Amino acid sequence: MSDSLIKITNIKRDFVLGTEIIHVLKGIDIEIKKGEYVALMGPSGSGKSTLMNLLGCLDTPTSGNYILNGKDVSQMKDDELAEIRNKEIGFVFQTFNLLPRTTALANVALPMVYAGYSKTERNKRAAEVLKQVGLEDRMDHEPNQLSGGQRQRVAVARALVNHPSIILADEPTGNLDSKTSVEIMNLFDEIHSNGNTVILVTHEEDIAEYAHRIIRLRDGIIESDKPNR
Repeated sequence: MSDSLIKITNIKRDFVLGTEIIHVLKGIDIEIKKGEYVALMGPSGSGKSTLMNLLGCLDTPTSGNYILNGKDVSQMKDDELAEIRNKEIGFVFQTFNLLPRTTALANVALPMVYAGYSKTERNKRAAEVLKQVGLEDRMDHEPNQLSGGQRQRVAVARALVNHPSIILADEPTGNLDSKTSVEIMNLFDEIHSNGNTVILVTHEEDIAEYAHRIIRLRDGIIESDKPNR
């Protein structure tokens, strides 16, 4: 069996703006193997957010192929993409995206509701991952009772709960102070060392330094793709 987790070939993504066609991604080729830790970097307008949306199955390419864990997801319909997202990808966002007035435990268990697990199974697994991220004593707290760093830990736990193939983190330290950012990045190091594939989207050099490979985009093409260890 191949250890290739992601293989994108000649991926293009165009957007129509009035009468104009904007070519955002202009033929991207990337292969990411299982267990890699990759940072995607690029200035505003480089195409990195568009690429992240494609990698996260939030969007489909205009042309080209995307094979994720052996499945061609480039031509899938919305409901098929939603299923793939729930099974294969754990998302961590800059803004945490937690439900207010809902406990940490219930927030973390949410992806398992869509996956059809029983409440007992959901709560057991959610408690496991909250313990993994160091929040076993905060399970009954709601987001407004948690610090920014604790909220991001809840978000990381939620990303891990369905045993995804990939953890996709979009500017995960963007709303955190520098001390808390280091704590969260150390947590990603731990997650990676446990065998998870981590893809980090960031514009901050010091955050990208945690990754073992850095892919830089500019003007819709790959400018460089280098190991960082």
